[in-house]
Amino acid sequence: MRTVTGPSDHVVVIGGGLAGLSATLHLLGAGRRVTLLEQDKSPGGRAGQADFGGNTVDTGASVLTMPELLDEAFSAVGESLAGNLTLTRLDPAYRARFADGSTIAVHTEAAAMEAEIRAAAGPAEADGYRRLRRWLTELYAVQKDHFIGANFDSPLDLVRPELAKLAALGGFGRLGPKISQFLRDDRVRRLFSFQALYAGLDPARAIGAYGVISYMDTVGGVYYPWGGMGEIARAMANAAERAGAELRFGTEAAWLERVSSRVRAVRTRTGERIPCDTVVLATELGTAYRLLGARPRRPLPLRYSPSAVVLHGHAPKTWPDLGHHTIFFGHAWEKTFSEIIREGKLMSDPSLLVTRPTATEPGLSPGGDQVISVLAPAPNLRRGEIDWHRVGPAYRAELVRTLEKRGLAGFADDFSIDETITPEGWAERGLTAGTPFSLAHTFAQTGPFRPGNLVRAAENVVLAGCGTTPGVGIPPVVISGRLAAGRVTGR
Repeated sequence: MRTVTGPSDHVVVIGGGLAGLSATLHLLGAGRRVTLLEQDKSPGGRAGQADFGGNTVDTGASVLTMPELLDEAFSAVGESLAGNLTLTRLDPAYRARFADGSTIAVHTEAAAMEAEIRAAAGPAEADGYRRLRRWLTELYAVQKDHFIGANFDSPLDLVRPELAKLAALGGFGRLGPKISQFLRDDRVRRLFSFQALYAGLDPARAIGAYGVISYMDTVGGVYYPWGGMGEIARAMANAAERAGAELRFGTEAAWLERVSSRVRAVRTRTGERIPCDTVVLATELGTAYRLLGARPRRPLPLRYSPSAVVLHGHAPKTWPDLGHHTIFFGHAWEKTFSEIIREGKLMSDPSLLVTRPTATEPGLSPGGDQVISVLAPAPNLRRGEIDWHRVGPAYRAELVRTLEKRGLAGFADDFSIDETITPEGWAERGLTAGTPFSLAHTFAQTGPFRPGNLVRAAENVVLAGCGTTPGVGIPPVVISGRLAAGRVTGR
């Protein structure tokens, strides 16, 4: 494995999201001195948190899977996940409500999910689920160490026995048709394929290897950290500080001071000079390359994932159909992906993810309200040409009406919106193409073909975060921090 060259005693990590915090913990565990710079006043990045009228609201990621990766990061400094966070395994992980009025709960325990599917779709479908679960488990076992959790120096690193196993499992075929080999009921197929959208892909076109995302959700389990998702970053930051890291919040890196191909110091927006041996850029990919003064050398332009319109708000009541995570599927499915990914249009028949964390932790709203967030996939700014300043308010009202029609009686009157974020809003927060989901996981942007965490422009700079390997989502970005630290320490 290639590593940075020269001394690496003092590392400056730029970015206090989960990738930067993971890198910091692993670097500290390897004996490095670490200074972390974060432009916001608190840690979190895409897993941040806000206060709206006393209500605690997660403004980014809302689904936590594979918490053992967090435990690995805490263990690097001699601590544990259990000693820093209280987790609740959600059961069901999701509730799904379909346009025909039927509902299916997604359980991650095998017997419970089998019974759910048998009741909803019959014994043949339940048998298909058992076979699908075995396939997803095998798929994850093949990929977790050698593909998802590994640094790549070239595409030749893929040539290993596990590659043949992955191919034999159908990892390089299409995910949608593969799932259809196990399941016949369109509703059940959706439950095990919608996760591809997290990776910026149409499930029908995603490669089968991305079934691992479904594994994480539907087999590995979905968890909730008490205090909200923002508590993850706070706990990691506190552990890093106890282990000796210097954490500098409200400090923005402006440029990197270089001598030839080596960075000697980080300059902040206020003009402060912070000398360093090595830098980890755990930022938005575009920000990282701006600080480097370089661009990735690629034969094809980077392709970004779809974006999302998100409504954060509260209501004085709840609804029987609304769990912690509830997916409201429209009649259309394949058309939806064509609209937002290829045509750059709004969904004509929206499928929506509604998150109500007060279903698990009522104390997030001291006044007794229900904290509710609504996420609607949408085109990113490079794909669509939507005037969000004009369309945004009308689309917000349409989403609320859609949920009322889908079974949440009175939702339009009772749901008070505290914040609306459109693709334009994500862009204003510095996210390229106006998407919080970074680069799409196309084949040309997967594994060794994704922008690497070592860069040609500087011999002592490493990248971390969702724009580099292994990719998007809490598990991949936590892994990316470990992989970045490995490029520094050689571990």
